[in-house]
Amino acid sequence: MIKVENLTKFYDKFCALDKIDFEINKGEIVGLLGPNGAGKTTTLRILTCYLAPTDGNVKVKDFNILDNPIEIKNLIGYLPESAPLYQDRLVYDYLSYIANIRNISREKKMKRLKEIAHICQIEDIMHKDIHELSRGLKQRVGLAHAMIADPEILVLDEPTSGLDPNQIVEIRELIKKIGKKKTVIISSHILSEIEATCDRIVIINKGKIVADGSTEEIKQSTGQEYIIHISIKDGNYSEISKRIQKVDGVTDIIKLASNNNIINFDVICDYKKDVRSDIFTIIKNYPVLDFHQETKTLENIFRELTRED
Repeated sequence: MIKVENLTKFYDKFCALDKIDFEINKGEIVGLLGPNGAGKTTTLRILTCYLAPTDGNVKVKDFNILDNPIEIKNLIGYLPESAPLYQDRLVYDYLSYIANIRNISREKKMKRLKEIAHICQIEDIMHKDIHELSRGLKQRVGLAHAMIADPEILVLDEPTSGLDPNQIVEIRELIKKIGKKKTVIISSHILSEIEATCDRIVIINKGKIVADGSTEEIKQSTGQEYIIHISIKDGNYSEISKRIQKVDGVTDIIKLASNNNIINFDVICDYKKDVRSDIFTIIKNYPVLDFHQETKTLENIFRELTRED
């Protein structure tokens, strides 16, 4: 549905996007991750035809941003990080105004306003002034704005920024519900929200794509090792470590701080081999206080892929 080809954007001599390529299929919820200045917002602004690229192109269905920007805009609903709401208007009047801009006919407008109020759960605030609303409710009104014309694609830039934990959960559930019928692209710094909401993740760093896939696919592609953390009591670390080192699939052993006859250490293992049963056989005659495999989190992966080095 969306195809980004060789997309490049320079601001004077600064390269914000460096020949990136990716595709988004119809019905996907895709999360766009990256540190500040990575190129996320620039990508979204080009995709929504707000900015022109320096080079490359974006195709949406049968249209491209260079030749068909109006047609593409009609397919997309866009919610920027700070929802551009008119604070002095009633919610109903504001959404009615947006419907007029979107050329929704008088006959269809009332029905659509009722539908969008129900979808975004704002029926109870339709006759309140926007400036009286909480930030979470304003985000809902901004989402209604983006969806008023029933677009096929929804682009959300930091939709949960500044919200409290309860509001974040509410917006997340709303996005997942919307994603059942639409293609959704989300940019966010809240990694747990992206992991909980999105089918697929694209990580951008310094204008380049450094990872693309589901969370599990990215975990597998970014790490050749996993860690087993072990804590035992009254054991001989030198003898135990020598035996564990001989297990096929163990690449290293790291001794951690220990006290009161308790030995703590990490066993680094090849991700292609499951050596847990072999290692447990070696230590099972000692009092085992802890034995667990540490899995990579999206946060760890993000830090690995976007660190300065």
